[in-house]
Amino acid sequence: MNNDYLDPSNALNMPEMADMTFAMDFLIRAKEGVRNTATALTETISPDARALLRAQLYQGIAMHQEITDLMISKKWFHPYGLQEQFQLDMLGALNAVQIGGMDLFPGDTSRKGMFDRTPDE
Repeated sequence: MNNDYLDPSNALNMPEMADMTFAMDFLIRAKEGVRNTATALTETISPDARALLRAQLYQGIAMHQEITDLMISKKWFHPYGLQEQFQLDMLGALNAVQIGGMDLFPGDTSRKGMFDRTPDE
């Protein structure tokens, strides 16, 4: 990864990598929602609340399936290919480490000279 992150040519494939990251985060959150709803369902005694939670659980499972299908079709997720998924996860981890190592903020944060006029003028 090039440290010149301001140069647009170094942003090649970044939109797809961002989409893949967002989709994986969405998938994880959908799974958490299913788990939390299932837990709530087992702890609820009201028939009306149980019916509501059951419907919400089915919707959550359907949403998780839709996200999974999308990610598989885009080759962002390989649930049946451990080696491919491992390579994808390693690439994501490497990119995260490289982005974390970038000097995104300059050492000199003085803004003097960046404006048309200064208050002293």
